[in-house]
Amino acid sequence: MKTRLAINGACGRMGQRLVALASEDPHLHLVAALDHATHPHQNRDAGELAGGNHLGIPIRAELPVSTAVDCVIDFSSPAGTMAILKTCTDRKIPIVIATTGHTDAERAEIQAAAHQTAVLAAPNMSLVVNLLFKLTRLTAEVLNDKGFDVEIIERHHRFKKDSPSGTAAYFASIVQQAMGQLQLRHGREGIVGERPAGEIGIHAVRAGDNVGEHTIIFSTLGETLELVHKGTSRDSYAKGALEAAKFLAGKGAGHYTMNDVLGI
Repeated sequence: MKTRLAINGACGRMGQRLVALASEDPHLHLVAALDHATHPHQNRDAGELAGGNHLGIPIRAELPVSTAVDCVIDFSSPAGTMAILKTCTDRKIPIVIATTGHTDAERAEIQAAAHQTAVLAAPNMSLVVNLLFKLTRLTAEVLNDKGFDVEIIERHHRFKKDSPSGTAAYFASIVQQAMGQLQLRHGREGIVGERPAGEIGIHAVRAGDNVGEHTIIFSTLGETLELVHKGTSRDSYAKGALEAAKFLAGKGAGHYTMNDVLGI
């Protein structure tokens, strides 16, 4: 049986790729494409907007009550997340939240929503990046208290608005939990003295059309280990979100993670 899918944020770059890839996936049936009411592409066919064939699915501001949905993927904005979250909790529709940048209060609402429906929220939807989260935690736990410095370098396209990336911040939090560093150093300038042991350096590079790269460096006197992910297409994030939706469809209320999707 195909998973009936709705995409929230369907007019955005990632939303359009989700529409295109979902329409090609034999295990998915796209039933709704949503975006905010003032978007200029309201009522346009989602397939044509995404550069593909006519799908007969117009961009709408709200999910029709008559539309049966097995899972919603939210790749929109924090405000967009909160709007669709209420619909999902009211109708007990599982939701994959790929949007980042939520406030503490919004994150608390997302956490509470898991009492009503299945919720999977992740800072990054790439299957490989989520595997790298696991490898980073393992590395940090093994190398804890063994004299290793940790630095994180992230590279993204010139249009990215936030810095550091949410993914880089999550890598830093993993290392902090495992190794106990309290200070995050966002770049260095001037005579700052010797590097203290209790910090993690985070460095953001913005250039060209880079989809996303993250390097986590574990280094001590005499040797260095680097864990690296390089994204070459946004499709990796879209495909991960689609896999998450297939996994989440039919699940009971609760919190789920990309580790559940990967089976690790």
